[in-house]
Amino acid sequence: MFSRVLTLLILTVTFCPGIALSGGISSEDLIRNARQYDGKLVVYSGEVIGDVMNRGKFAWVNINDGDNAIGIWMSINLAKEIKITGSYKSRGDILEVTGIFNRACLEHGGDLDIHAQAIRKVSNGRVINQRLNIDKRNQSFILLLIIFLTWILTLFKKR
Repeated sequence: MFSRVLTLLILTVTFCPGIALSGGISSEDLIRNARQYDGKLVVYSGEVIGDVMNRGKFAWVNINDGDNAIGIWMSINLAKEIKITGSYKSRGDILEVTGIFNRACLEHGGDLDIHAQAIRKVSNGRVINQRLNIDKRNQSFILLLIIFLTWILTLFKKR
C-alpha cells in the first residue's frame, strides 16, 4: 500500500508539478479548462456534501470546494473513510482527492467527474449545534397573539 502511494506521489510530482505543489485545482479551473485537464491526474480538495451513494464496489461522493461541487467516483474502501457528510445540520469531512479528471466520462453518461485513486482526510467533519433564536421565538408568539386577537374580534363583529 505504501509503495502504491509513493509511486502515485512520484508520478504526480513528475508529470504534474504545478498541481502537486499547489495543493490542488479549484473547481472553477477544472470547469473552465476541462479540455486541458481531461484524462490527467489532478488533486482536488473540498467538503464532502450530500450522501455517499454506494454502487456495488464503488461509490459516488460530491465534493464542494466552496464554488462548485464535483462528483467523485471512488472504491467503496476509500468511501469508508468518510464519516460525516455536509448538510444543514453538519459540516462534512474535508478531503483531498487525487484522481483522473474526466471532462465527459464515457463510463458515466458523459458527466464531468474525477475517478479517485487516493484520498486524504484533511479534517474531520462535525455536527453543527444551532441554538434557538430567542428574538425570533418571541416575535412568533407576538404575531400568533395578534392573529388570535384579530380572529376573536372578527367573531364578535359578526354578532
